[in-house]
Amino acid sequence: MSHYREKLTPSLWVFVSIALVIPASIIVFAPLTTIDGWLVGTVVGVVLYVGLIGTIWAMAPVLDVTSGIVRVGRATIPADLLGECTAYRGEEAREQRGRLADARAWLCIRGWIDPVVKMQIADPQDPTPYWLVSTRRPGDFIDAVTASQR
Repeated sequence: MSHYREKLTPSLWVFVSIALVIPASIIVFAPLTTIDGWLVGTVVGVVLYVGLIGTIWAMAPVLDVTSGIVRVGRATIPADLLGECTAYRGEEAREQRGRLADARAWLCIRGWIDPVVKMQIADPQDPTPYWLVSTRRPGDFIDAVTASQR
């Protein structure tokens, strides 16, 4: 029995770019308050930053492969209903997420994670042709799915 678990948390650059809410809050609140506007703007900015980081962290989807079940975010599928799994990186991954994407496919992709895994659906009754999933460790994820199919 294999087990795989990965939380698709944002990269460092996402946290840094969200920090721009702090100077933006200072700019908004500085001229609006009669008391120390810089202090109010800083406090509001820090509270917004912490709230945004907490929300993004809590909402990050989890990939989980356990006991013949593959879970990606809120979606679940038995591993034996999955066909071929293929990993893509770089330009190939970008094409899979864009130009080559099928509108019927189920997607769990995150812009801050480059590699994706395409899992074909082997169930003839399922109209979804494949799942396309972002993962930082595509080889480990595919190995876990393959082992879970046995």
